[in-house]
Amino acid sequence: RRVHGEKAHCAATMSTPNHEKFLSDMARHLTSFLEEGGRVEDVENILRHHDIDHTDEEFMKQFEGRRILRNPPVPVLYEHALRHERGTNIVDGGALVALSGSKTGRSPKDKRIVDEPSSSEDVWWGPVNIKLPEKSFIINRSRAVDYLNTRDVLFIVDGFAGWDPKYRIKIRVVCERAYHALFMTNMLIRPTPEELKNFGQPDYVIYNAGAFPCNRHTDGVSSSTSVAINFARKEMVILGTEYAGEMKKGVLTIIMYLMMKMGALPLHSSCNEGPDGTTTLFFGLSGTGKTTLSADPARKLIGDDEHVWTSEGVFNVEGGCYAKCVNLSAEKEPEIYNAIRFGAVVENVVYDAARKVDYNDISITENTRCAYPLEFIPNAKLPAVGSHPTNVILLTCDAFGVLPPVSKLTKAQAMYHFISGYTAKVAGTEVGITEPTAAFSACYGSPFLVMHPVRYAKKLAEMLETYSAPAWLINTGWTGGAYGVGSRIKLKYTRAMIDAIHDGSLAKAEFQEMPVFGLLFPKKCAGVPDEILDPRTGWSDTAKFDEAVNKLAQRFFKNFEQYQGQLTDDVLAGGPKKTA
Repeated sequence: RRVHGEKAHCAATMSTPNHEKFLSDMARHLTSFLEEGGRVEDVENILRHHDIDHTDEEFMKQFEGRRILRNPPVPVLYEHALRHERGTNIVDGGALVALSGSKTGRSPKDKRIVDEPSSSEDVWWGPVNIKLPEKSFIINRSRAVDYLNTRDVLFIVDGFAGWDPKYRIKIRVVCERAYHALFMTNMLIRPTPEELKNFGQPDYVIYNAGAFPCNRHTDGVSSSTSVAINFARKEMVILGTEYAGEMKKGVLTIIMYLMMKMGALPLHSSCNEGPDGTTTLFFGLSGTGKTTLSADPARKLIGDDEHVWTSEGVFNVEGGCYAKCVNLSAEKEPEIYNAIRFGAVVENVVYDAARKVDYNDISITENTRCAYPLEFIPNAKLPAVGSHPTNVILLTCDAFGVLPPVSKLTKAQAMYHFISGYTAKVAGTEVGITEPTAAFSACYGSPFLVMHPVRYAKKLAEMLETYSAPAWLINTGWTGGAYGVGSRIKLKYTRAMIDAIHDGSLAKAEFQEMPVFGLLFPKKCAGVPDEILDPRTGWSDTAKFDEAVNKLAQRFFKNFEQYQGQLTDDVLAGGPKKTA
């Protein structure tokens, strides 16, 4: 009776998309909780915390007495960072350098999704989305708010996720580090003064108390780090890590959930637009060249990492770019290099006494990064929206040296390779890796998927079919042999292949089929040596090449076992063929 009484109270104060279903599920969920020995006090606590108010007045009550800087200008953030944050400096181009502490990358094993009735049935539970009890989230949230209340100064950043107003999400970030505030000022879409004035209640709030650890003894927590999202409360809490990328990818995770619920397709991809208004989507894991290849001086950049494909076209989720800086140079990547100036944030880099950054020095981490506003790219398109894609390019860095540099995909192959999300790690990139290692990430973004990969793949198939977008597989990895024997495909050759895709000439080329994988590769491409296009001819020992092809095919088979029985035969036929 008390559960259903609280349910009636919630009905008067809550507003959710599936209101009645949510309340019924909640009552059933809590009744079961009591039947299994849960305390009434805990039930009341859970219900009370579902009645969340993010209105400005209620939100600010949490931080009464604190000095709060709301949406401060960039120079003010520089001042606070330089005065109060160890390791912060200004480098020769004017960018702010910051250190992220002991964590220089994401902590995927510490990511949690709250198990609550409104979203539980949609979530792909497992190693990517680990369950966190609601009570534990409240404990972490309280811990974060209490810690933030001990700080002398707090920063609040309000911004948007999504350039299309129909799908736009309002995000609020509260944090203690100016570095984090500047990072999210760059990465979110910056509201105009009028939009800030009328910003109202945020859709989601990020509490970043990353300098303070969580209690590892809290139920559902496995270390002193916790990055947790609660879809019912519309909140994200960060404890135990100061790596700024957690906020960015937290927003992507939220988008991956909400957009699918809205009937749109969220994508971990980059996107650019040609002079004729046609757009291209690029999918690829870290190190495949996704950011580099989408920053093409001959085309307008819509975005470098996160997009949504709707019935009206595509739009960028972000207001900035987050580029890898390792081995960065003005010659190889001028757009990114020149974007590192006043207002940008560079993370975990080494610089000399003259404040000149050495992008080849990875003594702090190989994962050096820079966050800068989208408008720092001279040819960025603003607003960052585009038409339906006319080409979809899947990128891989095949360190085994067997996949063609460019292949034209059938719809079945496009589905298969999208679900596989293949690339390879090479020796030296991670501790313990001494030879090329295959890496698969479903939909090219497994760590950020909330729903099962098949749901995203089916939506992609629907969009490809509806809008007749051809798909291509580009290998930016090795040719003439595996890593250590062959050589990396030159960037100028990869760019020439993509140019041929964009001008339509490659689609008209004569194609040859690769054994086992069945990929169709062109015999000729302007600006690319013929011997590069056929991977087999580049190997001095073709028998070893054939052996390497079969070994890679086996790795694909092994990875795809998890999807057997969930896809149609035509999609399964898009993969490599088994040999005797």
